[in-house]
Amino acid sequence: MEKLHGKTKVEMARTEYIEVEPNVRLHITDAGEGRPVVLIPGWPLSDEMYEYQYNDLINKNFRVIGITLRGFGKSDKPYGAYDYDVHASDIKKILSKLEIKDAVLGGFSMGGAIAIRFASEDNGTHVSKLALFGAAAPIWTQRSDFQYNLPKSAVDDLISLNYKDRPKLLSNFGKIFSATATALNEGIGNWLYGINLSASSYATAQCLIALRDTDLRKDLKKIKIPTLIMHGKKDKICSFDLAEQMKAGISDSYIIAFEHSGHSLFLEETEKFNAELVKFAGK
Repeated sequence: MEKLHGKTKVEMARTEYIEVEPNVRLHITDAGEGRPVVLIPGWPLSDEMYEYQYNDLINKNFRVIGITLRGFGKSDKPYGAYDYDVHASDIKKILSKLEIKDAVLGGFSMGGAIAIRFASEDNGTHVSKLALFGAAAPIWTQRSDFQYNLPKSAVDDLISLNYKDRPKLLSNFGKIFSATATALNEGIGNWLYGINLSASSYATAQCLIALRDTDLRKDLKKIKIPTLIMHGKKDKICSFDLAEQMKAGISDSYIIAFEHSGHSLFLEETEKFNAELVKFAGK
């Protein structure tokens, strides 16, 4: 293969889109050299949410692979199923095509829930460590035997608002995204809002249904790889109780609490977040 400045053309110009099924391409950020760290965004964000993680990881000698889920950001937005199995299958196809092994898989919020589903089925094929950031797991909504986080009716209201006034839904979500309304500056808030707005209305609703209805408690028991749980103590979207439930369910796991953060711990305490992720990935 032709080389330029000591690197192959493939290494210099990595693919930005990978087809996971006919006419469905997902947007990928793929940069750096070293152990792969695969990052899955939360609802309704794209892999752009990790902008302030990418450079740190690349500079610490990791290869970062951000995957924007179907329906969001710059990925294609088909109609059809949007449950966790579909997203996990898409991730599997991408990691297979990129021939990824011994990766650290990280997921934020709904991306954390999807990462759990993926890791429970991977059996060490692609992933050897799991990192969960404010993950919406093991269940995002209350059950008779699970009294944590949101009632299902609250999510029904979000779905209804999505179909009436999606910008208002996103604006309301932004107000509770951090520990306080002013924890993130206006520029960062506008940046996140822009990413959220690029999602499809259909995917936004379908993923809320998946978040509302999926129970991952059985998945937790299948995960045997080392797992880092990073969670904001002031999280209003995925309460800290969820972190404790994940730790109880995953045998080889530990929690790093972010005392000053809400849901957006990766932006509220970026330095600590990046340092803990780099430390875990480098072990």
